[in-house]
Amino acid sequence: MNGQEKSDPAIVAGRPANEAQRCGSEPAEPRAGAEGKAIQQSAFRTQGRADASQALERIRQAARRNGKEKFTALLHHISVDLLETAFLESKKDAAAGIDGVTWRDYEADLERKLADLHARVQSGAYRATPSRRVYIPKPDGGRRPLAVAALEDKIVQRAAVSVLNAVYEEDFLGFSYGFRPGRGAHDALDALSTAIDRAKVNFIVDADIAKFFDTVSHEWLIRFLEHRIGDKRMIRLIRKWLKAGVLEDGEVRIGDRGTGQGSAISPLLANVYLHYVFDLWAERWRRREAAGGMIIVRYADDAVVGFEREGDAHRFMDAMRERLAAFALSLHPDKTRLIEFGRSALANRARRGLGKPETFDFLGFTFICGKSRQGGFLLKRKSRGDRMRAKLTAIKEGLQARMHQPIPVQGQWLGRVVAGWFNYHAVPTNFRALSAFRHHVVDLWRRSLRRRSQTDRTTWTRVDALARVWLPQPRILHPWPEKRFAVRHPRWEPDALIRPVRFCAGGAQ
Repeated sequence: MNGQEKSDPAIVAGRPANEAQRCGSEPAEPRAGAEGKAIQQSAFRTQGRADASQALERIRQAARRNGKEKFTALLHHISVDLLETAFLESKKDAAAGIDGVTWRDYEADLERKLADLHARVQSGAYRATPSRRVYIPKPDGGRRPLAVAALEDKIVQRAAVSVLNAVYEEDFLGFSYGFRPGRGAHDALDALSTAIDRAKVNFIVDADIAKFFDTVSHEWLIRFLEHRIGDKRMIRLIRKWLKAGVLEDGEVRIGDRGTGQGSAISPLLANVYLHYVFDLWAERWRRREAAGGMIIVRYADDAVVGFEREGDAHRFMDAMRERLAAFALSLHPDKTRLIEFGRSALANRARRGLGKPETFDFLGFTFICGKSRQGGFLLKRKSRGDRMRAKLTAIKEGLQARMHQPIPVQGQWLGRVVAGWFNYHAVPTNFRALSAFRHHVVDLWRRSLRRRSQTDRTTWTRVDALARVWLPQPRILHPWPEKRFAVRHPRWEPDALIRPVRFCAGGAQ
């Protein structure tokens, strides 16, 4: 947006009036004065949030009108009210950064702290704190590095994301699903399933970028941001987070690559980077280079690209390697594959004397070429075996820690864990995996109860009765992908190259 927007005079005039009323309160009626102040403060906060929302909507409209406009005045939209909203949306039980400040600590005297934080951000006195490095286990046995930011950094980053999303949500393409408002993993799964089922897909490129969040080039990222962000103060703020570094083994490490996976700003920066490096390029390649049909679904650094013709798939993979290498990225050599997959794969491979089509993994599910009861093509999705085993291992450890707790306490905890697993994995064609998961959980519970005493003889009959009380039964909770996808994206998009359906695997542009 060019030019600083004027503040609402009603807001500016209202705050001194509030202070004046507090000073003029009757000493004999302190309760009434306090109540009046609380009501006015609540009114001001509500009005401030409404103004912030309207300002972000104006940014969205400007971004929608002109896809090449540079926004030269964005930082002033990071207001006290937006910072407060960012704080309230933060997880109350999240791990603290290197400063040790928790959500509860910061909540005390919140208004003064947010006002001070806002003043530092706007004046340029705000300094980013190095993140604390932690590692979490991965299903393949490795460890995923995460960066735990200090609470104030989380607050400012969340507020900045709200402002930047107003710009970039108008730019991002429809087949990008990861870490975007109003989109989730199941939207990407629906889009991919619908595309494979309805489009001419015979080959799949399952692409995974190696150590993406650790290898993002800061130089290229800033250059990409400057295509749309002309506010030098906003760019300077983002540079502070990139240069803050990570504390590991008592040493702060600062480099020219990486976005600190786990921070609030990292997902948006990753999407901006891949928007220019992959999305725009892949969409152009689909229109200009592909000889046959082609579909694309990307979730963060995982992309699945489907092709009608094998030649297109090979040429795309070669071109993608060159494209990523030009921007300091590379494909994971073991996780990136080209396989024959789709409606015709079963028949084509049988005709050539080959076995069943290979499978591929995406967002916690294994995609399988199957057959319906009528003998037609049926795309099946099954919970990944390694993810299920990792979850069962975590449940076993949780039961060991709760071994001597009362059975109702254990049952309530297990019920929440199983329900959470079902909420994500209970998709059509995955009922058998749901049943197996619950069976293994019940068996782990039985083993844990038997270890509480050498004389314990907990039988399957008894633990099965307990499971019926505390654990949900397996059932399908999600609709078939094409039904939900048609509701979410009920329009024809010519760029999808999926005919004759009215919706596309890329989602809404």
